[in-house]
Amino acid sequence: MKITRRDFLKFSSAAGVGLLLGTFGFDLRPIRAYAEANRPEWISEACSICPYCGCGCGVIVGSKDGTITYVQGDPDNPINRGALCSKGQASIQLSTVDGKVNPQRVLRPRYRAPYSNEWVEISWDQAISEIAQKIKAQRDSDLIETENGVTVNRLETVAALGTAKDTNEECYLYIKLMRALGIVYVEHCARV
Repeated sequence: MKITRRDFLKFSSAAGVGLLLGTFGFDLRPIRAYAEANRPEWISEACSICPYCGCGCGVIVGSKDGTITYVQGDPDNPINRGALCSKGQASIQLSTVDGKVNPQRVLRPRYRAPYSNEWVEISWDQAISEIAQKIKAQRDSDLIETENGVTVNRLETVAALGTAKDTNEECYLYIKLMRALGIVYVEHCARV
């Protein structure tokens, strides 16, 4: 019997899923019990837009006493129809609970020295200064000023990643800065 690569992948995937389901099962009782014991409480709901990218996914935000208590996808929104990506689902972590910020949230810049395993909190001024120094050193060493007799001013050893939370004007200024530095590898995190 001749088995193609496609048939092999089909059979091995089916066998893997069968073993997984047979071994671990689908006992959702512990998850359901946890969810029942920790129900979110809210007094008011509001429809909003997810703040992370340019897609415009709809969210329903529940709050109690000025604190966001849950976030879920809006099933009536034609863009996401109730589904949310991992960033949208985690947006509850940006809220404050009882006046306290989520302890997992990083609020100040951190620096980890080479070969170190500890992060050290630094000031914003120090972080911006160090980043600027590193970009200048890289630009001074690797800038391609001319190529085949043509002035190009191209820096290929630095890349830039933009954010979806910027406005068009902020993105325009960001691109102008990157091009002025000669950076050619510019990407945007919300490109779909």
